[in-house]
Amino acid sequence: MENLKEFFEILLNSQKLIQYGGLALLLIVIFAETGLIIGFIFPGDALLFTAGLLCGSDLAVNIWVLIITVAIAAIAGNIVGYQTGKIFGKRLLVKKDTFYFKQQYLVNSRVYYEKYGGLALIAGRFLPVIRTFVPILAGIIGINFWKFNMYNIVGAILWTWTLIPLGYWIGKKIPASIDNIEYFVLGITLVTMTIMVRGVIKHRKRLK
Repeated sequence: MENLKEFFEILLNSQKLIQYGGLALLLIVIFAETGLIIGFIFPGDALLFTAGLLCGSDLAVNIWVLIITVAIAAIAGNIVGYQTGKIFGKRLLVKKDTFYFKQQYLVNSRVYYEKYGGLALIAGRFLPVIRTFVPILAGIIGINFWKFNMYNIVGAILWTWTLIPLGYWIGKKIPASIDNIEYFVLGITLVTMTIMVRGVIKHRKRLK
């Protein structure tokens, strides 16, 4: 039990995850966060920023290799999410709330999609929870697969080529920042969550 608890603590801590599992575990988590229903629990934005920050030190990998492989993992994850929605869509719409799935997640994703259309697949990359469920919703409502993939690829490239280089640049310019990762991670998390919550609140007010 203690080992399992420690394992989940590592998965939910971006710095520990990179130090523990390196590039391989990073790619698995990014794939899961963007494609599996339970993936919303992972700190995707903070993880990408931390990966860039630690690139060349704890994560001994070339920055270009890091960006390209993470983008591929994110694209593949969204495709799995889309197929999940397409195959199990009707079941998910009537599925009761559980520890790892709540109908509210789909509702929030639908609200976001109704507001931004196909661009939600791109902008949603930068929002926790929404990032996991928008591709599933796309499969449920039957968006054309090739059109979906166009947004999928663009979103993955913008997401990875923004946060990873940002972390890498800060790590190079301010070496001391590596010792204060938690503050940067907290800042990124607060910003993304604030944007998501404001979008949902505005949409609900408009409906009322």
